[in-house]
Amino acid sequence: MADAIRVLLADDHAIVRGGVAHVLNEQEGIAVVAEAVDGAQAIELYLRHRPDVALVDLRMPGLEGVEVVERIRETVANAVIAMLTTFEADDDIDRSFRAGAKAYLLKDIAPQDLVACVRAVHAGRAWVSSGVAAKLAARMTRRVHLTPREMAVLRLLASGKSNREIAVALSITVGTVKVHLAHLFEKLNVASRTEAIATAVRRGLVRVA
Repeated sequence: MADAIRVLLADDHAIVRGGVAHVLNEQEGIAVVAEAVDGAQAIELYLRHRPDVALVDLRMPGLEGVEVVERIRETVANAVIAMLTTFEADDDIDRSFRAGAKAYLLKDIAPQDLVACVRAVHAGRAWVSSGVAAKLAARMTRRVHLTPREMAVLRLLASGKSNREIAVALSITVGTVKVHLAHLFEKLNVASRTEAIATAVRRGLVRVA
């Protein structure tokens, strides 16, 4: 249909693409015009088809979803892109919206909400899954403000570095590392390195392999 909302899907799982495409193509005024299996193809197909809305998986081979959003918007500044993912860590949500995503959806979203989201972002509104919205609201009451140096220490801590190794990596003294750790423990409300890492991972501040 010439006046339909034209949608691009990008997900490396065929069953997910098929399910989403089926839901959307069943709706009046919505048509899936392209499907990508990875980040690079998502960019290629977006620039070729110029869809009205793109639904992009956060984790894909090669380029991840956030990189796809950034690269598309370098060329098409007003691109309307929604993240569709199973991940809801704070860092993933923040990075997606900073990159320019208009929506953040979890893959357990109800079909009617998926359709509503496509229509909403096409109309210029933002959208988040209910679970993500609740998470964002809760986070506002427990936001942790870490300095760039504290974040650097936290990332090295999460990678398994000792105090001495952290000191060498950041060109600071072991004593200064201990001061930063004390501040981290206080801000995260924890009492040990292990607890600090677990809390930081849960809040999406860092990732561990």
